[in-house]
Amino acid sequence: MKKTAKLIALAAVLFAGFGSSNAMADEGFKLGADVVSSYVWRGSDLGDSAAIQPNLSYTFKNGLSVGLWGSYAISENNAGDRYKEVDLTISMPVGPVTLAVTDYNANPEAGNTFDFGDDGNNTVEVSASYTHENIGLMAGVFVAGNDYDNAVYCEASYKFYDKNGYTAKAVAGLGSEDYYGDLEGEKIALVNTGIAVSKDRYTASAIYNPDTEKSYLVFMASF
Repeated sequence: MKKTAKLIALAAVLFAGFGSSNAMADEGFKLGADVVSSYVWRGSDLGDSAAIQPNLSYTFKNGLSVGLWGSYAISENNAGDRYKEVDLTISMPVGPVTLAVTDYNANPEAGNTFDFGDDGNNTVEVSASYTHENIGLMAGVFVAGNDYDNAVYCEASYKFYDKNGYTAKAVAGLGSEDYYGDLEGEKIALVNTGIAVSKDRYTASAIYNPDTEKSYLVFMASF
């Protein structure tokens, strides 16, 4: 736990240092919420329920951002539980790349909120993302807490449509099969493919996980 806390603190200091050479960012708070028909993350359904997903963040002038994001299932799953998740992210743009450290905290009400043990609620990921015009790239690896053998995930997206207020993008993601896939191996597999179409505050996403052979259609409204 202490090691992970030091890692997050060190990341924040380093990001702040990197940010001193970047252009001034819009400083201040941002808040919002999404309502989704189901919470599908990187090709997997988490919670088996519609969910409310609030977010709150603060961005400093140097670009450093600290944010909280949550997901709260509206109904119970087959096990009689309501899935809950609260994530903390520290991010920093470094040139064209954004570096981030995220603490995913599933089931935050169970046990110690700051339990970073191998069987605890927290999983810490280090990631980098890049966006240029219509292309987006992202790569992340679990490095601490319940890291699932340092599971990795990489994703590419391409916005191929922008007309009459509608935008559409295609997404393809590769992930460690023993975490994002069918649990039968440790190889990298294609686990997240799909198309997302947005207009105003609404988004519909058709998602297919080729490794688990499961598909989803998700509707989201953002406020």
